[in-house]
Amino acid sequence: MNDKSADPRRLPTLDDVAALAGVGRGTVSRAINGAPNVSARSQAAVMAAVEALGYVPNKAARSLVTRRNDSVTLVISESEERFFTDPFFAAAVRGITGALAGTSQTLLLTMVQAAEQHRALENYLMSQHVDGVMMMSLHGQDPLPERLESRGLPVVLGGRPPDGVQVSYVDVDNVAGARDAVCHLFERGRRRIAVIGGPVDMAASADRIAGYKLAHEDFGATLDPDLTEPGDFTEEGGRAAMRALLERAPDIDAVFAASDLMAAGALRELDRCNRKVPTDVALVGFDDAPVARHTQPQLTTVHQPIEAMGRAMAELLLARIEGRPAQSHELLSTHLVVRESS
Repeated sequence: MNDKSADPRRLPTLDDVAALAGVGRGTVSRAINGAPNVSARSQAAVMAAVEALGYVPNKAARSLVTRRNDSVTLVISESEERFFTDPFFAAAVRGITGALAGTSQTLLLTMVQAAEQHRALENYLMSQHVDGVMMMSLHGQDPLPERLESRGLPVVLGGRPPDGVQVSYVDVDNVAGARDAVCHLFERGRRRIAVIGGPVDMAASADRIAGYKLAHEDFGATLDPDLTEPGDFTEEGGRAAMRALLERAPDIDAVFAASDLMAAGALRELDRCNRKVPTDVALVGFDDAPVARHTQPQLTTVHQPIEAMGRAMAELLLARIEGRPAQSHELLSTHLVVRESS
């Protein structure tokens, strides 16, 4: 009789593993799926046979036993251009992949913006192709997180959800970080402090504007609406916002930008207008991204632990998937990094 297991063109089967390990087929299945009723001796024999044969479990068959797909999705509600040019996302993904390393979960990454993309993604996720979902950079009142939760699919957001939305999340303390940044500018003697915010439909932007306002209350300063300009978390957006601010209020002596990329753009515009930083205009960003250390002068900025945020998101999602006790949300601290621009 021919030994089919010796055919290099044929993938090893569960029966091949059972024969090599000297156990029954059912024991192999239970050992591979982590069932508790397998002796240590049999477990070791099965794992040794799996390694020797290079056996890869059939994922579809395994999911019938475990009722899991061994994959989670990270949804970024931004364009591919924004994802690949903003270092925030790279740091978050590093944290997520680090937390998933050593687990059975595979990370699927998707970027969606248009309405039809959202509908296609919703249909895919609702069809139970994944065990859980992480979402970042949400804009407005996105209904998808609550819809997925209502269908029993665990969801964890990167960033605070809109008010009234009951979904697990991990965020940084954007309010406190922005407040520290603007208080620092007041402490340096600045009094006409402008702010370049992020997109008006994002919670992170709203929280950083809230911190800006609290710092004015701390120093008894009057808020001037001419000193507030929305941006889009990009360098070009920061430059355009700085141009608009200077046209309205040329006496600005400081700027808090709600991201380092926008701060870098503001710096370019100030340089074009022959406004020296920090002599004429002090400048503070938010993120502590690599760009903050490569501008001239180097940027004072608010450090947010982005990689730790990604790791905490994945850990919270894993706990929910596995039914372990987990808190509903986590808020990470920020701190000010003082450099040359302030």
